[in-house]
Amino acid sequence: MPNPIITHTDIAEFSESHVNLPSDLATLYREQVNRLRKRLEKHIAENPGFAVVKMLHAGSVAKGTALRSINDLDVAIYVSKEATPTREEDLVPWIGQRLREAYSKLSPDQIDDTQPHCVTIHFEKPDLDIDVVPVLYEGEANDIGYLVSRHTGERILTSIPLHLDFIRKRKGVCPVDYAQIVRLLKWWAVQQKELDPEFKCKSFLLELITAHLLDGGEELSDYPGALDHVFTYMVRSGLEERIAFTDYYPKSKLPGPTGNAIEIFDPVNPENNITDKYETEDRERLVFAAEKAADAISEARYSTTKSRAVERWQEVLGPSFRG
Repeated sequence: MPNPIITHTDIAEFSESHVNLPSDLATLYREQVNRLRKRLEKHIAENPGFAVVKMLHAGSVAKGTALRSINDLDVAIYVSKEATPTREEDLVPWIGQRLREAYSKLSPDQIDDTQPHCVTIHFEKPDLDIDVVPVLYEGEANDIGYLVSRHTGERILTSIPLHLDFIRKRKGVCPVDYAQIVRLLKWWAVQQKELDPEFKCKSFLLELITAHLLDGGEELSDYPGALDHVFTYMVRSGLEERIAFTDYYPKSKLPGPTGNAIEIFDPVNPENNITDKYETEDRERLVFAAEKAADAISEARYSTTKSRAVERWQEVLGPSFRG
């Protein structure tokens, strides 16, 4: 087989210049979250009985899988379950009021509680939104709490520390490449959504598929090959294989067949299929896009001119890829 024109080095350089969140910005964003956390901790200490318990950094910046294009961060705010409103539609406005009390120096228009599932705090320097998601807390170990589904209102068990630990374990096995392949897949998904507004592919899905392949011994150090392996797996399985992990619970805790189009289970909560809102057409659209990506990578590997190889890789990484 001839040596491919587009190599691991080309994809790695593109990742650094276009895909990855620069380390100085990641540090700046983490510092902003830490300032919020410290201010909240001070308010809690000075106001015994305040219904908010703690704030934890979650999401892609905390995991180390953020894209350069990120403009919002996720944090979880743990609140005493007994103190929260009984009506689901009152929960976010109630959180907004608690945040206004804790962050009295922020202007009122910086705190937006009009969204259905989170409160957004906006900062101008840096230009950044922080989405504050409520977690109902009952004092369980590992900061286990309960999200409230915006679709059904049901309580969904979660643990921010265990989710971060799950990612850290994979990064421990594959220190640089696991996170980089996740970022490249997320970048690919962004390109697909720009082409097709109906395309559904949440970041957590890509993190878990990559973890599943890594746990199975897949090699991730060659980026063209690793991306090809992920896309080929999606095509070969048709995303009809159940994916679950045994880090925090045995597989015996999983439910029987759910009938969902895709079954990928939260590594912290065996009852939470993270893809339970995906329909058959969503799965088929995702598999079709993966097939196109795998075909493009394969053709690029055998291309005899750089222009053709770049053109095929642009079908995966978008028009900004120049090789």
